[in-house]
Amino acid sequence: MPGATMDSELPVEPQSIKKLSFKSMKRALDLFSPIHGQFPPPDPESKKIRVSHKLNTEYGGVKSVATESSTHTASAKSQAEKASAPSNVLALPGPEQPNEMQKGGPQKDLVISSTAQPRGPSEVGVQGRSTAVIPAHGSSERNLSTSAIMERIPSRWPRPVWHPPWKNYRVISGHLGWVRSVAIDPSNSWFCTGSADRTIKIWDLASGRLKLTLTGHIDQIRGLAVSSKHTYMFSAGDDKLVKCWDLEQNKVIRSYHGHLSGVYSLALHPTIDILLTGGRDSVCRVWDIRSKMQIHALSGHDNTVCSIFTRPTDPQVITGSHDSTIKFWDLRYGKTMATLTHHKKSVRAMAPHPKEDCFVSASAENIKKFKLPTGEFMHNMLSQQKTIINSAAVNEEGVLATAGDNGSLWFWDWKSGHNFQQAQTIVQPGSLDSEAGIYAITYDLTGSRLITCEADKTIKMWKEDETATPETHPLHFKPPRDIRRF
Repeated sequence: MPGATMDSELPVEPQSIKKLSFKSMKRALDLFSPIHGQFPPPDPESKKIRVSHKLNTEYGGVKSVATESSTHTASAKSQAEKASAPSNVLALPGPEQPNEMQKGGPQKDLVISSTAQPRGPSEVGVQGRSTAVIPAHGSSERNLSTSAIMERIPSRWPRPVWHPPWKNYRVISGHLGWVRSVAIDPSNSWFCTGSADRTIKIWDLASGRLKLTLTGHIDQIRGLAVSSKHTYMFSAGDDKLVKCWDLEQNKVIRSYHGHLSGVYSLALHPTIDILLTGGRDSVCRVWDIRSKMQIHALSGHDNTVCSIFTRPTDPQVITGSHDSTIKFWDLRYGKTMATLTHHKKSVRAMAPHPKEDCFVSASAENIKKFKLPTGEFMHNMLSQQKTIINSAAVNEEGVLATAGDNGSLWFWDWKSGHNFQQAQTIVQPGSLDSEAGIYAITYDLTGSRLITCEADKTIKMWKEDETATPETHPLHFKPPRDIRRF
C-alpha cells in the first residue's frame, strides 16, 4: 500500500540528516583537529593557562606592576619583523609558550601591524608597515588592548547654533474662557484668537490692544486661519461649523457644512483657493472657498484629525491624528500617499520649517523630525518634554517652540535638536495652578515674537532677551553617544 510505504519512509529522513551532519562534523574535525598542531590539546594544563591569561587581562591593571622597559618594546618590534603573516594580523603569544606563561615568565606584548602609511619615524616597521606596541598589562582605568583595537569615531552630530533665551514681555487679558487658537494677519499688523467663550477677538500686534470682537459660533473655537489673497478669515469649532468671515464687513459670508462632529484643526492652501478642516469624525475635508463645495473627504485615519498643514508641492496635505499616525495625501485623487507610524501616541502638533523641506511632529512621548517629500525619519529631539504637546512652531532662525498641557514652553535648536531653554508659564492671579496649559502658539511673520494662548484665559507674548550673550547663557551641549538611536 502507498500509505504503508510512506509511513516506513518517514523515519528515514531525519536519520539521513543526522548522518550528513555527522559527516560535516567529521570534515570539520579533520580540518581543525589538534593533531594538525594548530591548537593545544584540550587538557587541564591548557585550561589553567587560558584562565590565568584571562585573569591577567581583566585584573592586570590593578596589580602594582612596574612599567615595561624599552627592551620589551624592542623584542616586540623584532617579533613583528620576523613574522611572515599578512597585514592586519594580531601577533599574540602562540601555543608554544604555555609553560613559560604558566610559570609566571614575561608575557609578550600585543603587536598590531598594518600596511597603512606610517605617521612618524617612531612607528615605522619593516616594509613600510606601521606597528603599534601595546603592553600586556592594562592600565587601571581600562583595558588598553581593547581601546587600541576599537576605532574611535568622532561624533557626527551637528553642533547647535547659539540662540538667546526667550522671555515673556506682555500678558493680554480679555477672553472669558480658555484661549484655544491663534492666527497672524499676512500684513503682520494684527492677530486673532479664538476662545472657549465662543468669541473671536482681533488684537493689535504692536500694542496688544483689542480691536474687534466677533460672535457667531455656539461652542469653543479650535481653529483659525487668515487668507493672504483675500480679505477672509476662517474659523472652526466644536459646534461642527466652519465659517468664512469677510473682514471688510466683519460678518460671516459663508458656512461649510459636512463635518459630523467637532472641527479641531484648520488650514489654508498657500496657492489654491481651498480650505482643509479636520475633526472628530476622523476625516480631513477639502473645501472650495468660493462655492462652499466639498472637493474631497480624505478618510483613512482611525481617530480625530487634530493637526493639519499644507504646502504648494507634493505631498500638499499632511495630517496628524489621535491614532498616532501621520498621513501624506495626494490632493488630485484624494488618496493616501504615505503613512508614518513612528509615534506611539496622539500627534497633536506639527510644524513645517519655513525654508527647509522638513517638519516636526510632536507627541506625548517624543518630538520627531521628518524629511519632505519622502517622509524619511531624521532624528528625535534630544530631550523629552514629558507632557501632552498641544502646539509647535518654528521660525526662520531655526528656533522650534513646543507648548505643553502643563504650561511648559520649550525652545529647541532646529538643526541639532538640542533643547536650549525650558520656560514655564505663570498662571494669572485668580486662576488655578491646573490652568497652566498652553493650547496654541505661533510666531509672527518676522519670527521675532511668539504668541501663546493659554488655559488661564490670557494671551502671552514672548521675545528674545536682548541682554543675553554666549558668556551669560553658555551652551551646554553633549552629543548623543549612539547616533543610531536617533
